[in-house]
Amino acid sequence: MSSIKQFQVTFDCAEPERVARFWCEVLGYVVPPPPEGFATWGDFDRSLPSERQGSAFVCSDPSGVGPRLFFQRVPEGKVVKNRVHLCVRVGTGLVGEERLATLEAECARLVPLGAVHVRTLLADEDNESCIVMQDIEGNELCLD
Repeated sequence: MSSIKQFQVTFDCAEPERVARFWCEVLGYVVPPPPEGFATWGDFDRSLPSERQGSAFVCSDPSGVGPRLFFQRVPEGKVVKNRVHLCVRVGTGLVGEERLATLEAECARLVPLGAVHVRTLLADEDNESCIVMQDIEGNELCLD
């Protein structure tokens, strides 16, 4: 059995482009060029039937290493905790106060973008510190 080489992470949301652009800022991702024959994504979107306009958006890792992120509009809002969430690995290899300071700095960068700081989990005997946050539509994410 061969292993999967690529995968996409899909977000259900109310405003796909808004949420995609938030994650571009968080991860340093970019919006790919629009489909051939369209000067902008707006032009492409306007070519769709009205019920599909604004229904999806994508962003990708400019290095091609990370997964593509796909954002799709759904009618229902978020009700309970996500079963899957992204962990933004800003503190990899760091421990103690240095790790916590790095996590807090990233948290401070994301809050003006619309993220919400939920709680800081301090290091214990088994785990290093991490920060639980929510994106602009309330989806959980962790800084670790």
